[in-house]
Amino acid sequence: MTAPEGPTSAPDTVASSPDLTAHPAVRRVLDTLARHHVVPQVVSLPDAARTAAAAAAALGITPAEIANSLIFRAHAPDQSISPVLILTSGAHKVDLVKVAELVDDIDHLDRADADFVLATTGFTIGGVAPVGHAVPVRTLVDVSLSRYRHVWAAAGHSHTVFRTTYEELLRVTGGHAIEVA
Repeated sequence: MTAPEGPTSAPDTVASSPDLTAHPAVRRVLDTLARHHVVPQVVSLPDAARTAAAAAAALGITPAEIANSLIFRAHAPDQSISPVLILTSGAHKVDLVKVAELVDDIDHLDRADADFVLATTGFTIGGVAPVGHAVPVRTLVDVSLSRYRHVWAAAGHSHTVFRTTYEELLRVTGGHAIEVA
């Protein structure tokens, strides 16, 4: 399958934004990526990009090229609750019933609140990255992201994103490919 071309670099207007790579949450992401031999292109955005649409508009790409990092509370049959990170295309809404049916040890999923997200990832909503979490988080990766040569993910702060690929997301997160919509 031929991947659609995304931008090879961020727009010039974004490049003039303040460098946030020294921010502790962004450093945690970069350090984790470095352990996987990844040195990403990090872009600091002028405004917070708390949605895929906002990030896509700032980068001049489509929302489908954004790898949204969404944390859910996974309820197991034994009544335990654990975090699940779903990296989904910004063009999709996660079908929680479908995902629970596709994953053997999940009885059902529900949205996580801001406190649960912060406690499990160490990131605030809008800056949740695919890696660098406070605790190990099971990760599922939307197969539709594979259609794009490059996708962009949050880099630990609501003003930062980094360019990556579907294959790299699977590798660095230890994630499992899944249809989420």
